[in-house]
Amino acid sequence: MTHQQVHAGERPFICSVCGKRFIRSADLLTHERVHTGERPFMCSMCGKRFIRSFDLLTHRRVHTGEKPFTCSHCGKGFTQSSHLKTHQSVHTGERPFTCSDCGKGFTRSSNLLAHQRVHSGEKPFSCSDCGKGFTLSSQLKLHQRVHKREKPFTCSVCGKGFTHSCRLVTHQRVHTGERPFTCSKCGKMFTQSSNLQTHQQVHTGERPFTCPECGQRFARSSYLIKHQRLHSGESLFRCSVCGKAFPESSHLQVHQRVHTGERPFTCSVCGKGFTHSSHVTRHQRVHSREKLFTCSDCGKAFTQSSHLKTHQRVHSGERLFICSVCGKEFLRSSDLLIHQRIHTGERPFTCSECGKGFPQASHLVKHRRVHAGEKV
Repeated sequence: MTHQQVHAGERPFICSVCGKRFIRSADLLTHERVHTGERPFMCSMCGKRFIRSFDLLTHRRVHTGEKPFTCSHCGKGFTQSSHLKTHQSVHTGERPFTCSDCGKGFTRSSNLLAHQRVHSGEKPFSCSDCGKGFTLSSQLKLHQRVHKREKPFTCSVCGKGFTHSCRLVTHQRVHTGERPFTCSKCGKMFTQSSNLQTHQQVHTGERPFTCPECGQRFARSSYLIKHQRLHSGESLFRCSVCGKAFPESSHLQVHQRVHTGERPFTCSVCGKGFTHSSHVTRHQRVHSREKLFTCSDCGKAFTQSSHLKTHQRVHSGERLFICSVCGKEFLRSSDLLIHQRIHTGERPFTCSECGKGFPQASHLVKHRRVHAGEKV
């Protein structure tokens, strides 16, 4: 009788709480435990309780290490047949669950459901402490450790605690010196794949994050967020000498060296001093003749990514800097600045011999040869 109900579609047993229907009374009884919270099947090893005996049986494999379902391709074992089935799609490439919005495929329906929240903006899991919403319950669980100050993953070397196991793994590379992610262009190594990905934009010139206020582009979203503080005036650090504002105190500290004349970073080859460590690194390429940044159009190489970026405008024809007086366009902001002196009449470079002024430093250098008796 029960089997014939499968073909007939008949479900005579109804849940009094939610109205869900079942073919068998035993299935209804199991379902009702969802509402009552009853979990009659307890693990003797850890005390965890389950609604169904089958769930307890599967759970016990965690303690015994038993993995009866084995992948015929790679030999990997699983505690559940459903986990094996999902895993096998790694080998077949099958992604049967497709997003109707963007076409992205997934191996699991649950992964598709979570992904669709990216499009809908739905965040059904909310933190009871701060109200922050999350697309996945697992994300909420991890977040709640912030409020509980719970850091279950501890470094065995220094004792530092972490909320995520992946963050502990990354941290341990500080002690081991391991840098498993290597740049194929220049050989520089990184502790995290995300840092390598960001670094690679130095070679490609890619800056995917654009400021909606001024159009300036950035390699990292964090750089854009800091930059936007300049427009909003939020948490700015101001120089007491000239009033210039910075989004970070470290930027202000570096800037103040302009006024103090401090140059704490020195080139080991020629002794030239610099205000910033990155400036020394760039400068040392002059001595090594190292040119890491190559133009994909013509093959010309540069010591700095910014020089490559400017050069690439020669090929693209892009001229970002426009004179507000006559509309003439320029590849570089420095070229625009020099050009504007034609309109303003400004001649900031003055000859100490005769007092004649020039709009460019190079013009002053040429002029001085007149006094020195050199042929111009």
